[in-house]
Amino acid sequence: MAKELILRTASDEPEPAPARQTLFMTRRKLTGREFYESLGSPKVVLAPMVDQSEFAWRKLTRSFWDRDSSKPLLAYSPMLHARLFSETQQFRNRHFQPIRGDLALLHENNLQPTPALYLDGNPKFDRPLFVQFCANSPDELLSAARYVEPYCDAVDLNLGCPQGIARKGNYGAFLQEDWDLVYKLINKLHRNLQIPVTAKIRILETKEKTLEYAKKILAAGASIITVHGRQRHQKGHETGLADWSVLRYLRQYLPPDTVLFANGNILRHEDIQQCLAETGADGVMSADGNLHDPTIFFPPPALGAEGREYWRGRNGKGGYRIDAVFRRYMDIIYEYVLEEPIPQRTPLFLPSDPVVDIPSPHPLAARTNDAEGQLRSKQQEKEKRHRRQTSPSLLAMRPHLFRLLRPLISKHTKIRDTLARCRPDDISAFEGVLQMTEAVVKDGLLDYEADAARYDISDPTEDKEGNENDGNEESSIAAVRACKRPWWVCQPHVRPLPKEALDHGGLTLSRKDKRKFEEERCLNTSASQKLQKSEREKLDVIDGMPEQEMPKQAMVAG
Repeated sequence: MAKELILRTASDEPEPAPARQTLFMTRRKLTGREFYESLGSPKVVLAPMVDQSEFAWRKLTRSFWDRDSSKPLLAYSPMLHARLFSETQQFRNRHFQPIRGDLALLHENNLQPTPALYLDGNPKFDRPLFVQFCANSPDELLSAARYVEPYCDAVDLNLGCPQGIARKGNYGAFLQEDWDLVYKLINKLHRNLQIPVTAKIRILETKEKTLEYAKKILAAGASIITVHGRQRHQKGHETGLADWSVLRYLRQYLPPDTVLFANGNILRHEDIQQCLAETGADGVMSADGNLHDPTIFFPPPALGAEGREYWRGRNGKGGYRIDAVFRRYMDIIYEYVLEEPIPQRTPLFLPSDPVVDIPSPHPLAARTNDAEGQLRSKQQEKEKRHRRQTSPSLLAMRPHLFRLLRPLISKHTKIRDTLARCRPDDISAFEGVLQMTEAVVKDGLLDYEADAARYDISDPTEDKEGNENDGNEESSIAAVRACKRPWWVCQPHVRPLPKEALDHGGLTLSRKDKRKFEEERCLNTSASQKLQKSEREKLDVIDGMPEQEMPKQAMVAG
């Protein structure tokens, strides 16, 4: 690359920030490793996800955290569109709720007294928190960042989103060819905010080019850089595996004091330590793994200390029960979002409990009984309905539950269909789904006690006769076997690798790519080696759970 010459002009000078109330006055601005250490040097990070890392989900994930741990859990907000956030009051109010009221009032008018703190970034239960924006205009990015500056620990720039909407909007990973613009975006925040700026990227075509890109971002003023070990085209059925070797290369050749987070290939808790060891990163970020199992960051309880929430099988493998996590999620919605009393519930079922029939759940089981003296005025009811229809935590419930309950609803399709009909403003419908979930989990636990053998899954290290993977091709089979648990346990969804998706018809190629793929395949395998049903397909139907098309409500972009 040509040698860079940076000239400071009058327009490059820091812009005066709007007046801040004393409540939000910051200490000396920390950057880089000093800033990272001030947060407690977190080792695990909840990733920014479009409409999916909102307050309630962050709170659910944090709820499993060991309060005595010296290392906090760092969480990111969902990705927010900087232009819409800076220009549209309704967009701000629907996506970021740090106070009770209009966020623009505090930013523009410096109201007194200070509005009461609410959810996002609340120091009592939602820190440390980074707020992420996508942008392609430095001025729009700065304007948006100043709204959230008092309520978070850092502002992050999304340079990794590979989706089509990012291509159309010219942001995310589609800025990686315009290094000058990337520099200006980061540097604008670095010079004008009272809090640090960070960035999240994907790897480029070569490790050398990725290194130069990362250096450019750090030179612009980024205090922390998160690297997703996949390239821009790796998404959907083409996701494939993240390349940790590139992250190790960055760790070796970036300045020693660089704070580096690794992202990619984190399916279960055991992957976190492996990633830290192989990449040398300071922290590990999880996105999709967390959506399917929000307990992914935390080690399992000691043998004999499982309680009612954690299930451990006779082979020693286990995980948190889906009904237990679902119940925690609902309790958080009641307590923090709706600010209503948590319904009284019976303890979660254990096979050692006396068998008592659970009454058939009614979809209106949790509806508030106004006849008990909880009558509200029409205006109060109107405000309550509006809040439920616009709350990001409520709007995200159905997509979250489709992912959390995926192994269960693949078997119990009636629960899937009931969940698909739930609306954000009808919490009683979700309560009904919870009751249905608890009932089928009870049946599953009893069935396991009666015949545990049929739930056993072969060890991934065993070399099974007839395995279609001959060791020369990448395969998801070992990962599926390692992650597979009974359907009532939280577990990751292991995507088929691109070659497997092609075999199963889930991925189509252009003529050019198809010809190239066929040439590669001929070098590694022969048609006579193919089986009637692949090992991956056999694993997918264990416990009678064939792969089924998920409703569009379960799909998440970003």
